Amino acid sequence: MKRLVGMLLAVVCLTFTFTPMALSAVAQAPVVSKVEAAVNLNTASIKELQSLPGIGKVTAERIVAFRTEKGTFTSPEDLLKVQGVGKKTLEKIRGQIAVK
Repeated sequence: MKRLVGMLLAVVCLTFTFTPMALSAVAQAPVVSKVEAAVNLNTASIKELQSLPGIGKVTAERIVAFRTEKGTFTSPEDLLKVQGVGKKTLEKIRGQIAVK
């Protein structure tokens, strides 16, 4: 949160001069925080899996079929066993997935 406020202040400082009015506007600006929930590979629907970057309908269907046939995913790296998911895709989505 402090980092976000610091970044916001830096942008304002570059845009406005240091006037009490400009600083007052920053202090009153609402801070919006977007927290995305991780997609659980073991329970996600095809539609939820498709929300991940690089995962289309066919790959999402393969993920669901894999877990149905082979059982639950125990680590994100298990995705590499699914046809259509490579190392680049895994690294792109790693922070957005979970294996609960």
